[in-house]
Amino acid sequence: MPDISTGQCKTQEAACITKNTAIFSAGQQNFLHGRKIHRRIVCFSRAAILICFLFLWEFTARTGIIDSFIFSSPSQVARCIWEMAKDKSIFLHLWSTFYETIASFLLTTLISILAAVLLWCSTKLSEILDPYLVVLNSLPKSALAPLLIVWLGATQTTIIVAGMSVAIFGSILNLYTSFTGVDQEKIKLIYTLRGNKWHALSKVVLPSSIPAIISNMKVNIGLCLVGVVIGEFLAARSGLGYLIIYSSQVFKMDWLLMSIILLCIMAMLLYSLINLLEKWCGRRY
Repeated sequence: MPDISTGQCKTQEAACITKNTAIFSAGQQNFLHGRKIHRRIVCFSRAAILICFLFLWEFTARTGIIDSFIFSSPSQVARCIWEMAKDKSIFLHLWSTFYETIASFLLTTLISILAAVLLWCSTKLSEILDPYLVVLNSLPKSALAPLLIVWLGATQTTIIVAGMSVAIFGSILNLYTSFTGVDQEKIKLIYTLRGNKWHALSKVVLPSSIPAIISNMKVNIGLCLVGVVIGEFLAARSGLGYLIIYSSQVFKMDWLLMSIILLCIMAMLLYSLINLLEKWCGRRY
């Protein structure tokens, strides 16, 4: 005869599991709903702050609370962008700054990783170069720009090097610190299995340091943009930095504020690209 009590226990157990699953699913749905509401509130608040700022700026400029010649207004800036877009002059400045920033950023990232790998491979070399890297990182980079112009001339190369000089030394130090902070037990395991430094670097150090590399890139993209603008102040005939310094000299405040706003938009877009790279790396690794 079948065991009735055993069948009842199994039925009760299945019912409990179903009930717990339903409770968990409801809780999970509530959590996801709460996260969705949170994201909407954040997006709405950001948009509201921006709209309120633009409204107050436009209102105070039109009513004479602030001097529209000095502070301009959103409508005047938008008109300036439209006029320069029609004659296509703004695209030359945008492309110059964008190209120089990307070039300096890519070179900074590549050289930083190679230098950090070299320092990790040679402890003696890292001890020798450490004080020099600290001093160069602490040096005000704006002081180097005039010297770079004398050495390299007023060319695009000078501006790219100026952008690199702002970020590269700090980037090397940060990446080297990340490399040396990798779990030493994993590296010992590689050596125990008759691996060499290359195996330790490629299998442990670099994969473990991907979050640090991405975080470093987020910082570097902004620093390279700052360095490029500094270089354009002194050694450019195009670019948003050149437009800022020229418009301040001839008191065209619309151009100046337009350039600053475009720099903000460019920085935001470049940072978003690094965020996409971070998400891609997160899925892959």
